[in-house]
Amino acid sequence: MLPGGQSLGGKSPGRKSSGAKSSGRRSSGGVAGAPGAAGGEAAAREHCLRLLTSSPRTRAQLADALRRKSVPDDVAERVLDRLTAAGLIDDEAFAQAWVQSRHTGRGLAKRALAAELRRRGVADETVNDAVDALDPEQEEHTARALVNRKLRSTRGADPTKRMRRLVGMLARKGYSPALSYRLVKEALAEEGADPEALPEPPPPSD
Repeated sequence: MLPGGQSLGGKSPGRKSSGAKSSGRRSSGGVAGAPGAAGGEAAAREHCLRLLTSSPRTRAQLADALRRKSVPDDVAERVLDRLTAAGLIDDEAFAQAWVQSRHTGRGLAKRALAAELRRRGVADETVNDAVDALDPEQEEHTARALVNRKLRSTRGADPTKRMRRLVGMLARKGYSPALSYRLVKEALAEEGADPEALPEPPPPSD
């Protein structure tokens, strides 16, 4: 019997045993809460598939999405490689579809289309191949249609102001200054404006 009435089989050994059990529970909980490699890959794959279901994505866009989810780089690479091998990620097909869709729907020219694809992480070579597939005659036809559509809303304004507005509209869609000025000048001349009175395009930049 120890001083204070405590025996060797009393509280001290009990507290030690209890502490060991508590430590064991914390250890077991930490392991259970940590995702394994297989679980992490499965979750990353499911996240990518959800994104691809809502709309097509480039590999770079999916990599960014996984990074925001704190998926380790090596896990992300394995998941993206497998999705690419399965044909679910195809930057070339994405770029080609993007060019046709945005040119037809928004009237964007090669320069604007290339900029949009690069912002989405598409490689330069793939971007160039996709925009080069856009026929120059088709691009000019689209630009001319944009001018004719906008022309109606500028009637009554000073010819110089009309030209600035129309050229600016084409410039925002990625058309070159030379093509823009030529098409706008032709459209205004057809309406009766004096071509000599219209401003000349700025010299090409180096």
